Amino acid sequence: MNFRTEIPIAKYNFPIDYQSKIMLLGSCFSENIGEKFQYFKFQTTVNPFGIIFNPVSIEKLVKRVVAQQPFTENDIFYHNDLWHCFEVHSELSNPNKEAFLNNLNSIVESTHRQIVSLSHLLITLGTSWVYRNNSSKEIVANCHKVPQKEFTKELLSTSQIEESLQNIVSLIHSVNPNVKFIFTISPVRHIKDGFFENNVSKGNLLSALYKTVNCQLSTVNYFPSYEIMVDELRDYRFYKDDMLHPNQQAVDYIWIKFFENYINPNEFQLMNDICAIQKGLQHKPFNPDTEAHQKFLQNLQKKIETIKNQYPTIHF
Repeated sequence: MNFRTEIPIAKYNFPIDYQSKIMLLGSCFSENIGEKFQYFKFQTTVNPFGIIFNPVSIEKLVKRVVAQQPFTENDIFYHNDLWHCFEVHSELSNPNKEAFLNNLNSIVESTHRQIVSLSHLLITLGTSWVYRNNSSKEIVANCHKVPQKEFTKELLSTSQIEESLQNIVSLIHSVNPNVKFIFTISPVRHIKDGFFENNVSKGNLLSALYKTVNCQLSTVNYFPSYEIMVDELRDYRFYKDDMLHPNQQAVDYIWIKFFENYINPNEFQLMNDICAIQKGLQHKPFNPDTEAHQKFLQNLQKKIETIKNQYPTIHF
């Protein structure tokens, strides 16, 4: 007897391996999955501009990176003792104006280099709700605690989202036609917008992605992290204390579903070996000076060297 609905997931036609170069963009769920890739030592870049929730802001950053368009003084502003940019996350904000601009433009350059050699781009969409700056009339990625009266809240239509997604794919392919796209929708509920409003938001994202995926089946794929969370894991024991974000058990479960279907099975043994090393590195002995522990460290170092010799891109 089966007490839950399992989401069927087809094996991915372009599986990820240790030669793949992966970038993850989007909401905080991109960070969750990105941490898994980094733990297993895949060649991974996660949200170089910080967490971005809406597709229009992701498109804007992709356009800037592809065109190698630098940030200027016109793109930044000073607020609450920090320099900010409406296109990026607050984690990049800086009290030093010059350092802030230099860092932003360094990220533009490095991200462009990465995109040129990328094999897979994973994008997690968080919401259709956006905030438009009343002065510039531009949709912002982050409000940086600027007073709400400075913005107008809007709901992106399915056609607006679809246009952004198509533009993202076209822009990336203009510099690297070999990139494969994996889109997913964040399982995090944005109830600050309202319960009904959150469902409408997710619905618009789903509709736009459905059209985008069906138009470009050979290039664009959809991974159902949202569906796994709301159908397979439909219980509050899989949420953090805020009852909105997936807890670690849920993230681990969704990751297992991902790697079983999206990662080349030939890499599973190497992943197991790396996992064993990671656990060894995290081990905290009661008596670090004992002969037994020193022997343990020597064996661990041998395992690391063996992997590094076979895979020079892997570093511990």
